[in-house]
Amino acid sequence: MLKNPTSAIAQFGRQLVVTIARIQHANSTTGSFPKLSISAEDEAADPPSSIPFRKKRQPMIASRRPQPAPGGDKFPTKPSADDAMLLGIKDAVHQWWNRVSPTVAERNVISCIPYLREAAAADTSPLAQVPSAAQPGQTQTSAEADPYGPRLWRSTMVPLSGKERSLNEFSVERVGEEVDNTLVMLHGYGAGLGFYYQNFENLSRSQGWKLYALDWLGMGNSTRPPFKVHSKDPAEKITEAENWFIDALEEWRKIRQINKFTLLGHSLGGYLGVSYALKYPGRVNKLILASPVGIPEDPYAVNADMPEPTESSFLDELAVDQQTTTTAKNDQRPDAGAPKKRPYSPLLVWLWDANVSPFSFVRLTGPLGPKFASGWTSRRFNHLTPEERQTLHDYAYSIFRQKGSGEYAMPYLLAPGAHARRPVINRVHRIGRQVITPATETAPAVRETGIPVIFMYGENDWMDVAGGLAAEEKLKQAKIKALLHGTEEEKRRENGSAKVVVVRKAGHHLYLDNPDEFNEHVRQELQETRQRTLWERSLS
Repeated sequence: MLKNPTSAIAQFGRQLVVTIARIQHANSTTGSFPKLSISAEDEAADPPSSIPFRKKRQPMIASRRPQPAPGGDKFPTKPSADDAMLLGIKDAVHQWWNRVSPTVAERNVISCIPYLREAAAADTSPLAQVPSAAQPGQTQTSAEADPYGPRLWRSTMVPLSGKERSLNEFSVERVGEEVDNTLVMLHGYGAGLGFYYQNFENLSRSQGWKLYALDWLGMGNSTRPPFKVHSKDPAEKITEAENWFIDALEEWRKIRQINKFTLLGHSLGGYLGVSYALKYPGRVNKLILASPVGIPEDPYAVNADMPEPTESSFLDELAVDQQTTTTAKNDQRPDAGAPKKRPYSPLLVWLWDANVSPFSFVRLTGPLGPKFASGWTSRRFNHLTPEERQTLHDYAYSIFRQKGSGEYAMPYLLAPGAHARRPVINRVHRIGRQVITPATETAPAVRETGIPVIFMYGENDWMDVAGGLAAEEKLKQAKIKALLHGTEEEKRRENGSAKVVVVRKAGHHLYLDNPDEFNEHVRQELQETRQRTLWERSLS
């Protein structure tokens, strides 16, 4: 791996943009990535924070102009862009100059949550009452304003051990009810907890549950310590990269004094959720894997040096038109049935090997960064309302432009094309079957007796549902084996199960594409989990 990705980008920036533009043109007729021409003058540093913002823009939660919290950031004028939100150079430079801080961008997204939005809008200083990384604290919605409340919404930065290690946390709990179960929601690569803004309210209606959403260490608005691997062995490099994330999650669990929890992870969050369940047995009640990355085995990713070129539909994540995804059935999409031949160019593979992520490029291009980012956000969010599109674009760009940290772990976990170097399919049968307490001279070992694993995919997902179906079969075979060889007590407590759920009119970001159906599936899983955990506690 190259240790100075910035110099690599400066050398190959022009070719990268041309390559991506060609890929976009080949896979989409609704637009393309901006064809940028990067020169040395374009590689300007961000303007100092002391430069005043020029204008304010309308708030996302009320018709009146916002009243910023004391010491908070002001809000720039919304760029004049069409509904596709693909920014021109002028609008991109304008957004870069008047950009909001990442914490304020997160606050704008959270302010879109129903009932929390109305409660904040009723206040004389609404934005100051939205709990987020910009305004740590809490807000309680009343039963009068919240038909499913009262609920307490809280945002906290949770310090971990070591330097520059803290996790950004957002939580919701029901006031006046005993909390007997915990849901932890974990985002995917390059995202943040704010992407779940259409799920928090609905999922927190479930009685007895407290909901936590976390930004992974080195991602979102969590702190971004330097990422390094020290091992020389390829397998150990993968383990070290996984542990960088999941050890932070385990430390957070101990700080919050949570015994067991249900883990919902999207994409990379699902992959790391599996790694967590395997390393820390006895801590997960149920795994809900939403379009998880890294399930099927790919021979190139597994056997080759880091990394190796391969083919994948991963470019759908860049080229897909989300409005089409959320309105058409799988067999009605314009490219349905077309062979997926989207190999990565040697340049893009080299950049992946050099730890040059798309976010590195967004940071390097300075004033043109918002234009580059809008190539993705204009497609990813074009099924939302114009107001929410702009809010999510601002939030995504605020994440992309932060200094690199967790993103540099990706080449150790995934090969180009999002194929796992340590595929989940080869270890999925061990989920829920680990030893919790080793055997002693006087007592046998205590083992897990299985946990439910739910694989969720969008109807138009670029992630292959066949991987989930194969994993489901392996988990079922593991349960049969456990019932044949387990003790009577283990058989009585057996809880292993697996199933694959497909969410209609949704793609890879199924929680955002069709939140109503996604939320309904997850709430059913939460209800079943609570019944099981209450039964287990009654036995104790």
